[in-house]
Amino acid sequence: MGTCWGDISENVRVEVPNTDCSLPTKVFWIAGIVKLAGYNALLRYEGFENDSGLDFWCNICGSDIHPVGWCAASGKPLVPPRTIQHKYTNWKAFLVKRLTGAKTLPPDFSQKVSESMQYPFKPCMRVEVVDKRHLCRTRVAVVESVIGGRLRLVYEESEDRTDDFWCHMHSPLIHHIGWSRSIGHRFKRSDITKKQDGHFDTPPHLFAKVKEVDQSGEWFKEGMKLEAIDPLNLSTICVATIRKVLADGFLMIGIDGSEAADGSDWFCYHATSPSIFPVGFCEINMIELTPPRGYTKLPFKWFDYLRETGSIAAPVKLFNKDVPNHGFRVGMKLEAVDLMEPRLICVATVTRIIHRLLRIHFDGWEEEYDQWVDCESPDLYPVGWCQLTGYQLQPPASQSSRESQSGSSKQKKKAKSQQYKGHKKKRKMPVGKKPVSLSSLPMTGGVRRSFSGDEELTPPPAQTAPEAFPPPSTSREFIPSLKTVTTLQLKEELIDGEDYNFLQGASDQESNGSASFYIKQEP
Repeated sequence: MGTCWGDISENVRVEVPNTDCSLPTKVFWIAGIVKLAGYNALLRYEGFENDSGLDFWCNICGSDIHPVGWCAASGKPLVPPRTIQHKYTNWKAFLVKRLTGAKTLPPDFSQKVSESMQYPFKPCMRVEVVDKRHLCRTRVAVVESVIGGRLRLVYEESEDRTDDFWCHMHSPLIHHIGWSRSIGHRFKRSDITKKQDGHFDTPPHLFAKVKEVDQSGEWFKEGMKLEAIDPLNLSTICVATIRKVLADGFLMIGIDGSEAADGSDWFCYHATSPSIFPVGFCEINMIELTPPRGYTKLPFKWFDYLRETGSIAAPVKLFNKDVPNHGFRVGMKLEAVDLMEPRLICVATVTRIIHRLLRIHFDGWEEEYDQWVDCESPDLYPVGWCQLTGYQLQPPASQSSRESQSGSSKQKKKAKSQQYKGHKKKRKMPVGKKPVSLSSLPMTGGVRRSFSGDEELTPPPAQTAPEAFPPPSTSREFIPSLKTVTTLQLKEELIDGEDYNFLQGASDQESNGSASFYIKQEP
């Protein structure tokens, strides 16, 4: 709904069920938005003025939320709440006065919600995706299910269909069939000689596009040093080295001091990736830089390290310096994927902002589980996203929950082993449960963040219906921008009549800004 949200804001009026009523049938009343939190809105019935006694939260994209005028068009009764029935003798005149000039949802709002929940990826589509046991290569996987644009992929050779991988359809970790060969990336060939019945290759145009780069001039070279988010520990930014230069701007990156002897934990980043930084980025922005494992000359100094290793730093001008006007602020709440165990989406808070880089803290958990995430990551969602899509949201951890899972042997963060030997979970599995391979970029140490002990492969459905609206039969390629709300013009004789009149009002566009790559930010 990002492109459809327009200027949905406080004071927008909607028609909602009236729960303060003794009638046996379902009736409605008009309410105004008092506060917005993601998709959720705090609503107050018209006529309560400054009385918040019956305020209630609901998902503004829910099936019971309608624009003003829906009741008249649908023949549904508007009945004032019982608590305030005595306040006015002429409710018709009251509503005319209150609603003239007010804003409401566009009449096709529910249709836009439905369209925004259509996804072009379908079950049985084949993709190339990172091999979670050997990060340096990709494998073929098949889309098993799609929830809210998030894909459960099953590696093609998994006979029992339990060897899976979760990611968003716009994740940089998935690609079209043939991508690895086209750029020179390692690829694990499948033992399956031909496609299984019903499986088909995903059209290349459905994947997220990367920015085209010019590699003909000065460019990244093998052996250059830089700073990179560690894909095995997303809470750290580490000293790293370019190990191989691929086609189309892709680079294989190794974390200094922690690499496997065979390079199996090298990771592919695009040159424009917001997860790689020039030498000195952490120091300038007051971020703790993780030195190479075993390096003893602390505090770490880049100048000394480059001299000792006979290396050069990758030129600053080659890195992505674009900073969108993203609007995130420290303290904001959201729903975020635990990228160490990407089946889980958790309640989270933005705790730091460095240009386009966000520090995401999982509520109730120690800071060692924090993750550095780009502001445009497809793994960040507004409050209410899980409820809207039917995806299970992991609640904040309580102290008792953490202690019951970790016991007296609570683990601290561990350094990665020199040889990456397969799936390692960030979260410690509950006793007696068989681990399920769900981690995209696993690391060692820590405690699992699931409280239910549920090890099903697919996230259990939320308490609400899987989707707020049934999706239309056609897939969505573009979402028509719905940048307006409706301004009401009411006449007294129409308040209980057949129709309402609407005028469309345009909203402002938020422009994208840019910032210096080396502007210091407050910690």
